[in-house]
Amino acid sequence: MKRAALALCLLSPLLLAQSVPRLVPDVSQRRIDIVYSFTGAELLLFGAILYPGGRVPTRDADIAIVIKGPAEPIVLREKQKVAGMWINADSARFRSVPSFYAVAASRPLATLVDDRTAAIYEFGVDNIQLSPASGKVPAEQRRLERGLVDLKRRQGLYVEEKTRVRITEGVLYRARIQLPARVPVGVYTAETFLLVDGRVVAGATREIAIEKTGFERYVAAAAADRGFLYGLFAVVVSLVLGWAGAVLFRRLR
Repeated sequence: MKRAALALCLLSPLLLAQSVPRLVPDVSQRRIDIVYSFTGAELLLFGAILYPGGRVPTRDADIAIVIKGPAEPIVLREKQKVAGMWINADSARFRSVPSFYAVAASRPLATLVDDRTAAIYEFGVDNIQLSPASGKVPAEQRRLERGLVDLKRRQGLYVEEKTRVRITEGVLYRARIQLPARVPVGVYTAETFLLVDGRVVAGATREIAIEKTGFERYVAAAAADRGFLYGLFAVVVSLVLGWAGAVLFRRLR
């Protein structure tokens, strides 16, 4: 009896794993190179839902896809106009802010999951976890967080895609997400979630590398590794170009 109970306990995780659907996601580009003519890119995210025994359930499943750029610390400064001058009135520090965020789903997020699930999985721009480090009172912190999110939205870096994830025959899915021209470089994660009756039942992740190449990569590396020399060179180039422009202007007169 004890042996049978032990065997059942050992088999339970295996049986449970075999009864849960699985996602097999992929992306159209695993690497995106940024050159001088880069005007943005369109990512195609696609894949399949593998159901146990190949049996597709009668009730519809949903897909949500979240793309995040590398996290970065940010200091947000709020400016106010005082006596005709713009001055820094307040500031807030954030330890870990996604440099890029985009979400797409098979249905509107508000009808897809409840607020708790949306907050846990960061479904929606308003649910991004920003890791504040300023120690401000909650009301003031939320106001500054909304300001940061609004700034990212206006820069085109935080997006809720209006085009939905398309699911074919209950098994195949695909979605298109636009990356702006000023998208930051780094390793991005594309997280795909399978939802049934408002619950996340499966998930899978793929990575996308966005890098600068050619002259842009050299300039970025020089600015990061030799900041003083890069700044000095930029000042010298500006002075030379200004002097050359003044000489040319005098001759044309």
